Amino acid sequence: MKVRCWGARGSIPVSGPEYDRYGGDTTCIEIRSKNDALLVIDAGTGIRRLGCSLMEQGRLDLTLLFTHTHWDHVLGLPFFKPLYSPQARIDLYGSPGLQGNISMLLARVMAPPLFPIPFTELPASLTGLVWQGETLHVDSLRITRIALSHPNLGAGYRVEEDGKSFVFLTDNELSQHHRGGRSFEEYAAFCRGADLLVHDAEYTPEEYPGRRGWGHSHFEDAARLAKAAGVQALGLFHHNQERTDDGVDELVRRTRAELSGPGPAPECIALTQNSGFDL
Repeated sequence: MKVRCWGARGSIPVSGPEYDRYGGDTTCIEIRSKNDALLVIDAGTGIRRLGCSLMEQGRLDLTLLFTHTHWDHVLGLPFFKPLYSPQARIDLYGSPGLQGNISMLLARVMAPPLFPIPFTELPASLTGLVWQGETLHVDSLRITRIALSHPNLGAGYRVEEDGKSFVFLTDNELSQHHRGGRSFEEYAAFCRGADLLVHDAEYTPEEYPGRRGWGHSHFEDAARLAKAAGVQALGLFHHNQERTDDGVDELVRRTRAELSGPGPAPECIALTQNSGFDL
């Protein structure tokens, strides 16, 4: 399983030299199975660059899975080039019961007068599918889900293949229980033993009190979850739009110090919009 990040920023894309290393694009994750089947999670602004790459490769068949439909997770969708190719075949999955019908939600993103080309008139073959049960299979990838603790609901995912596992919990507030969210213990069980956990770490503990209830975690909670779950590596994610590269470096430094207490310490990095992992 290969995991590639195309956007790690939260809330809104940013640009400028102070964001060069970690990037300014919002959430988009690409996962390839051992047979090169393609799974994409979320359509933040990072999906624009992914779409350009896929067109160059001639890869027009994929599964597009959404955690939720807040703006920073769908903002890049209208600029995803495969949508405009009649040869493209894209399966769409949300989490009914957590978010609603994904095709209807995405149609609102591209509805006039917000965008000139309606979702229903796109040339690509788009199939909105209902996720039945708790497990989804894309080729050899086995995907399970858990409700996020986040306003307006959403889902986090665990992707497994040949004994390796990747857990993606963006937009998850561990210190505040939102409607539909799970307990810390349930999240720890869901992440147990993962090779890579990518988790929301938007805030520092000093910033968090003024933003409690906004649906995001501070790095100490992310570190606590990583240790409780016994993961191999923790990737900090959903970088605040005002946090510069140097600020993210400091977040990593402080998280590593937090992880260095008693017991095995997971590796810790902050994802960039070019991070790649072979699991």
